[in-house]
Amino acid sequence: MEGCRTAWPDVPGPRGAVSEAVRTVGHVRDRRAAGRVRSVHGTTLQERAAERAQELPGAELTHPFGEDWDVYKVRGKVFMLATAVTQEPIVVLKAAPADARSLREAHEDVSPGYHMNKKHWITLHPGGDLDEELVDDLVTESYLLVVEGLPRRLRPVDPTTFGSGS
Repeated sequence: MEGCRTAWPDVPGPRGAVSEAVRTVGHVRDRRAAGRVRSVHGTTLQERAAERAQELPGAELTHPFGEDWDVYKVRGKVFMLATAVTQEPIVVLKAAPADARSLREAHEDVSPGYHMNKKHWITLHPGGDLDEELVDDLVTESYLLVVEGLPRRLRPVDPTTFGSGS
């Protein structure tokens, strides 16, 4: 799973947060059983994703589709959507195609992007094995994928080094 990176300096190398999370699904279950991982349920999923999105440089919350949709953008480009119009609180994020496929296979609460390009977007559903750390990593990865596509002069951060401690 090429192309992943993280905003957390304790993850080995500047890339690999999502890939590592997918590879360690069993390890996460073991940590959860020991009480060391907090799963996100219900609106907690959206709250955790929103908290992380608001921490990212240049991120802004907009409502172009009405008050039922929280749309997070960086320099005018969408990287996260949150809504409950589906009768459950969901979060929609951009993902590299290979990562999106792997995440859908590894987590029952990850599905193709709701009303988005199914190859490049994923939807997170509450109530399963998604934990706060994975949600933070997926929001950060979505943000960095969008930042990477911006002209260099508009980028609020360097996507190749953001969060790597350098």
